[in-house]
Amino acid sequence: MGVREAAQRLGVSYPTLKQWIYRGKVRTVKTVGGHHRVAQSEIDRLLFQEGRRREPLQRNKPSKPASGTGLQEFISGRNQLVGRIIGLKTVGLLTKVSLDVGGQTVTAVITSDACRDLKLAVGETAAALIKATEVMIIRPNWKVS
Repeated sequence: MGVREAAQRLGVSYPTLKQWIYRGKVRTVKTVGGHHRVAQSEIDRLLFQEGRRREPLQRNKPSKPASGTGLQEFISGRNQLVGRIIGLKTVGLLTKVSLDVGGQTVTAVITSDACRDLKLAVGETAAALIKATEVMIIRPNWKVS
């Protein structure tokens, strides 16, 4: 999306967002004509960092954690994939949560109580925290010369 629309979604002025872009705080892609485009995933990342849910970002305010701020303020895990909730399906005690992370879907099954406590809703920004003790590599079974 264009910089003006991105600024509106973030709740900041156009000049503020342009300064963030020039300072490298916001990742963009340049068009052939030299215009900046901001991906939805980058907007989600910024909103998540600010710990807000569809609230405007505040300029020139000290960043102090408030109730309901982003997870990065409270946990040591850094393997977070920020995205937008695209699906919630509750069956009994469990809820299946689907996140769109840069065009890929990440799915987690959590308790229904946790879903309610987190006030998860389709369209909201959230993060999947990845905790793994092993990484394995596999490849197809064919001959290598």
